[in-house]
Amino acid sequence: MGVTTEQLKRAIMQHPGERGGELIRLEDVRKTYYLGEVDVPVLLGVSLTIARGEMVALMGVSGSGKSTLMNILGCLDRPTSGRYWLDGQEVGNLSKDERAIIRNKKIGFVFQNFNLLPRTSALEQVVMPLTYSKAGLSAREGYRRAEALLERVGLGDRMDHEPSQLSGGQQQRVAIARAMVNQPPIIFADEPTGNLDSKTSKEILTMFQTLAAEENITVIIVTHDAGVGSYAQRTIRIKDGLIEDGAFS
Repeated sequence: MGVTTEQLKRAIMQHPGERGGELIRLEDVRKTYYLGEVDVPVLLGVSLTIARGEMVALMGVSGSGKSTLMNILGCLDRPTSGRYWLDGQEVGNLSKDERAIIRNKKIGFVFQNFNLLPRTSALEQVVMPLTYSKAGLSAREGYRRAEALLERVGLGDRMDHEPSQLSGGQQQRVAIARAMVNQPPIIFADEPTGNLDSKTSKEILTMFQTLAAEENITVIIVTHDAGVGSYAQRTIRIKDGLIEDGAFS
């Protein structure tokens, strides 16, 4: 029997956590897709832990199970079997609606293609997630938080600019500020520098390092690029549905 929405919300607020404490734990997580009469196993028993404030690279070639693992870690999907704890709460068996509550409160996403709305200012892009999260902020407080985050990522003078008026690196900074606006303990960055030049990529990756170090945010970068992975404190490699080495502690 599932927990109620109110119980879930209360549980979310009870784990502020400390630097270095365990934020994520997977134990023998498996995922199989069922395509008609064909079973397609993708994850074959993944166990790992990730600490609060840690910057991790999740690496693997296409078809390795990397995207499936990210979707489970990001509460976009759930495992076929096994257990997943996020911030002290078991979330592996939650319903779709319950996972949505977790995502809104606990997880920020940054994507390769920025996923910004056209004809919408940087400030409005960052404020928007607060509308869906019911964070309890007044409109004025929400805008103040968004303005502070845009200042934090170096866009204090670009708040009124729309995506077409921003460079790729500036658009990704807006996306990072948007991912942070609900103050999640974890940010997933899926190939976040894939559309950026090398100089801008370095700036964005250094920003993620700073967020982990100064804001105690866990950053998980999903990438196939070893150069990008080198910015992380630890690399988790997945191959043929299994973790290769050094992920479980």
